[in-house]
Amino acid sequence: MIIIAGLGNPTKEYEGTRHNVGFQVIDKIAEKYNIAVDAKKGRAYVGKGIIEGQKVLLVKPQTYMNLSGESIRELVDYFKVDPKEELLVIYDDISLNPGQIRIRKKGSAGGHNGIKNIIAQLGTDTFQRIKVGVGEKPKGYDLAAYVLGHFHGEDLELMEEGYEKAISATEEILKGEIDAAMNEYNRRVKPKEE
Repeated sequence: MIIIAGLGNPTKEYEGTRHNVGFQVIDKIAEKYNIAVDAKKGRAYVGKGIIEGQKVLLVKPQTYMNLSGESIRELVDYFKVDPKEELLVIYDDISLNPGQIRIRKKGSAGGHNGIKNIIAQLGTDTFQRIKVGVGEKPKGYDLAAYVLGHFHGEDLELMEEGYEKAISATEEILKGEIDAAMNEYNRRVKPKEE
């Protein structure tokens, strides 16, 4: 079984914020494949299903972003999955343009507290991930305020495209095609002209 975890913060007030794009992608995958992500398992909402012939567990940790690893570790231990091969984490990235995605097999947290906590809890930085760009924080903005803010205008459309790309990338990864997905989605995108 493959655990696909989207990162975010629980409760209504965080819905639709930049920091919750992981939840958004999970919701969209769940909708596409008719998987209800409403069962409580440990400290997460989960839903079991089949995507691309693979058994999957869609996961929305409920520990708040900075403790995401606690929730994910409980599930990794319970289902005895190998994080290197059977865990995919989807989350927001402020170093990518809105809607741009980047796929990695391993790496540092890059300043993302949710990922930092997952690495600390699992004791490894080797797990597959899809980063979904939310755009750079404007100068002078508080980072927390920015990532907990909402998308506006053109960014909303770009994010919809980003969610679709993240779903396609997830499907490719489930087919065992992570390298092909990386080739397709990790190309440098020119920043938009001001």
